[in-house]
Amino acid sequence: MIDLTQTNAREVARRVNAGELSAVEVARSALERIERHNESLRAFITVTADRAIRDAEAVDAAAARGESLPLAGVPLAVKDGFWTEGVRTTNGSKALLDFVPGEDAESVARLKKAGCVLVGKASMHEYAYGFTNENPTFGNAQNPWRIGHIPGGSTGGGAIALATGMALAAVGGDTGGSVRQPSALCGVVGLKVTYGRVSRHGGIPLSWSMDTVGPMARTVGDAALLLSVMAGPDPKDRATAHSPPLPETLVPDGSDLSGLRVGVPGGHFFDSSEPEVAESVRDAIEVLRGLGASVVEVDFPAVDLARAAHRAIIFAEAASAHEPAARDLGNGMTDDIRALILSGLFLNGDQYLDGQRARRVVMAQYRDLWRSFDVLATPTSPLLATPIGLRELAVGDRSIPLVYLYLDHTMPFNLSGQPALSVPCGFSTTGLPIGLQLVGRPWEEAALLRVGASYESATHWTERVPPGI
Repeated sequence: MIDLTQTNAREVARRVNAGELSAVEVARSALERIERHNESLRAFITVTADRAIRDAEAVDAAAARGESLPLAGVPLAVKDGFWTEGVRTTNGSKALLDFVPGEDAESVARLKKAGCVLVGKASMHEYAYGFTNENPTFGNAQNPWRIGHIPGGSTGGGAIALATGMALAAVGGDTGGSVRQPSALCGVVGLKVTYGRVSRHGGIPLSWSMDTVGPMARTVGDAALLLSVMAGPDPKDRATAHSPPLPETLVPDGSDLSGLRVGVPGGHFFDSSEPEVAESVRDAIEVLRGLGASVVEVDFPAVDLARAAHRAIIFAEAASAHEPAARDLGNGMTDDIRALILSGLFLNGDQYLDGQRARRVVMAQYRDLWRSFDVLATPTSPLLATPIGLRELAVGDRSIPLVYLYLDHTMPFNLSGQPALSVPCGFSTTGLPIGLQLVGRPWEEAALLRVGASYESATHWTERVPPGI
């Protein structure tokens, strides 16, 4: 049986298309890993074993007819906030325990058409409204590198599945860091796309003006392949209407980064990071310098304005989307999520508009800043994976909520709509993964993927597997 921790999506698709490997064998390998590890790690809410075998058989039949599918036989984990035809979509909540969509989300449909085989619905923070992936209804998702620690949220299940070989591709949603944070904490690759690059149709919303759908994978090349399939205009999501086409080659051969300017912000991004995190990211920046990139020190604006604008917008828009469900006291929604949603009702129209005005200021600041460099490099998460249940951390003489510490590195770029890629860049002395965040100009995902692939090929961090897996 193929070991899915020792391969990648591109290689599996190549071999299935060539008839060297059957999609059914790949699906059975993924399902065997799910059966072995899911009870302890809680990567999946729903496992689609029978459907996976049927879909894999269809892929094998297509390969036998000479059809070449770009993702033939690749096992896919889909965050449980995205519709899947005929498969329940709970959004991580008891409130939607029996919701079975009649169609796939557009991103899921495109991946399945390209040959992906759905193996299950990945665990998530309830209503995608949190950063830990703790879930009292379906069980707390566990970091595969250390049980009892968070995998990050809200797309934690997909990251767990990738790190452990339960899947080779995952669909996630990122509104404040929910693709990048779990990718960093679980040692995989996650891409937050430019707002409007990938259709959100069929995704249960959290904040309509900041929600994005993006790929998660074991390698940068796999993430690029997934993006090439998922991206493009969709008449069912008007935000995609003006999405420019992607370059034909997203990850070019070679690792020379000559001419690339990498911006490195002082202050907040490194001062708020744990020492091992800051050191690993600075080492990663030196690798980029060694590949030919020039490094530019950047005076980055304080995140206070971005944080305030992000919270005002997300609170108001989440309340608008989910007020009826939150007011239904008998539907099983947990009290903390209900309170978060209803708290948005205390914001008035002027406060929401003030948040959107502040957003414009932040976007203008970032647009001017990017004139002096091409790609910004920061830690994805300032912290290593923290213990499940921890809510605050002592920093000096203050106790700071973890939600600020974790998301302050990622949420500014949801506010600005820019693409951002998280790539593994090291491990702590205790064996926990560390992520490098690369942020680009709007619509320049290809530049991020090029830098990420060059770094990945020079370091091989993505080849490591959690102990006991």
